[in-house]
Amino acid sequence: MTGLAKKTPRTAEEQRSYNMSRVKQKDTDIELTLRKRLWREGIRYRKNYRKLPGSPDIAITKYQIAIFCDGEFWHGKGWEIKRPKIQSNPEYWTAKIERNMRRDSEADRKLQRMGWCVLRFWGADIEKNIDACVEEVKDVIFQVQIDANDTVPEYRREEEV
Repeated sequence: MTGLAKKTPRTAEEQRSYNMSRVKQKDTDIELTLRKRLWREGIRYRKNYRKLPGSPDIAITKYQIAIFCDGEFWHGKGWEIKRPKIQSNPEYWTAKIERNMRRDSEADRKLQRMGWCVLRFWGADIEKNIDACVEEVKDVIFQVQIDANDTVPEYRREEEV
């Protein structure tokens, strides 16, 4: 043994703290699933792109598309229904989830003001219907390409033809 004894949590608070320290913030299963499918489709991206507000899980910089893969609990899916059901430390969890939701909205607004398209997928949607998520990304890329072509002056398009 290396002399480092593994400390076992003793109280409920210590156990919760230990469990929470193991929750991943990057490279979650849902992120990996979506990223692998996008890569297989030939869609290149940056992961956890810190140069943008909210550090999108996936940023397709070529088309200015920011993608977030949100866990239902952490980002408040069905919050109005789930909120009253929280039994353990409801003040803490209510404040935390609502703060996450506000931060998500603010990141969306900032990205949109910068000209980025924001897509948010729930974890269950990625797990159960990855094809629809990938198709939505491809549809947005197609729309961005169309919009880019519409901004080219008419005389340039005629010269290129």
